[in-house]
Amino acid sequence: MDVVVFGVGNPSRGDDAIGPRLMAELEAAARPGVRLVEDFQLQVEHALDLEGAALALFIDAGTGTPAPFTFAEIEPRASRAVSSHALDPAAVLQVFRDVRQAPPPPAFVLCVRGESFELGAPLSEGAERHLTAARQWLANCLANPTPEHWRQLTGDLAFTP
Repeated sequence: MDVVVFGVGNPSRGDDAIGPRLMAELEAAARPGVRLVEDFQLQVEHALDLEGAALALFIDAGTGTPAPFTFAEIEPRASRAVSSHALDPAAVLQVFRDVRQAPPPPAFVLCVRGESFELGAPLSEGAERHLTAARQWLANCLANPTPEHWRQLTGDLAFTP
């Protein structure tokens, strides 16, 4: 199954580096069937990266996210005007639907709790702990990259690392 993983965040802004850190680990692991797309923020053009994917995962850090992370399936939804340069994952799915006149692949968001997003700051201690839990969760997802397995995982968020 072809999976596209989007890692979003700025590695120079403290805990916003969570997405890029996970992406670097995925890149080093070189998993077959997994395409990686990393950027500071999601753009309209990222909808084209969904082409040919059977499953999509968006990884980002969140400020109000329950610790250590959330994992949820998302649906296409227009959430910002297309004239905006930054989109959320559901809006990227909507752009794909609008442009391709076809449904996007099943998509999920792994949002890891961040605590400090200051320019030039390292990851906070809390983010390091949350990143460890998310890393384990991500490995479980990619061990069985099917929508059915990932949907089951959304119900298993009583998971305690």
